Amino acid sequence: MIELWHCKDSRSLRALWTLEELGLPHKLHLLTFPPRFADPSYVDKNPLGTVPLLIDGDTRMTESSAICQYLGQRYGDGALVLAADHPEYGHFLNWLYHSDATLTFPQTLVLRYGRFEPKERRQPQVVADYTQWYLARLKLLNAHIEGRDWLCDDRFTVADIAVGYALYLGEVIGVSQHYKPQTAAYLERLKARPAFQRANAHGSPLPGV
Repeated sequence: MIELWHCKDSRSLRALWTLEELGLPHKLHLLTFPPRFADPSYVDKNPLGTVPLLIDGDTRMTESSAICQYLGQRYGDGALVLAADHPEYGHFLNWLYHSDATLTFPQTLVLRYGRFEPKERRQPQVVADYTQWYLARLKLLNAHIEGRDWLCDDRFTVADIAVGYALYLGEVIGVSQHYKPQTAAYLERLKARPAFQRANAHGSPLPGV
């Protein structure tokens, strides 16, 4: 049985959404954010104290985009991934990892210095700067998604899950009003998927959001 440790609206939503899309049986462990403080014993399972943590037999994973790829390749029978010999395979991988390295990274600083730190440690300038950083990093997606429904191969893949989570988190933290129309429409398509809605129904919202 696959096990997943998850906090609502965190990166672990990518993993849970993928599990739901694939219809994979799993045991879900719900935590409140930040998990290492809400449940100090959690670090015995994951020394990083972060979510997601996915355990599948002897496999333990903590990187959300990699978990999406792992589940899609191991269990999806090609439904949510592109094969290595596919002409768009490189684009698929680039979008999958662009989602976290380029898009989610600045959002974490917005959350930390705008919501999570004690009031005396919050940094409005950091929040403003990294909000603009995030929106500027959407330029590639804004151009690519215009006239398309999905990122690769004219079909939904885990790359859409990974990028879609970043867009959704932008909505959660209150910057989605700046999305280009085509990007906002893409997010709405993603949120309309039943698997997203099932995954998103679990847990309590991030504190301060």
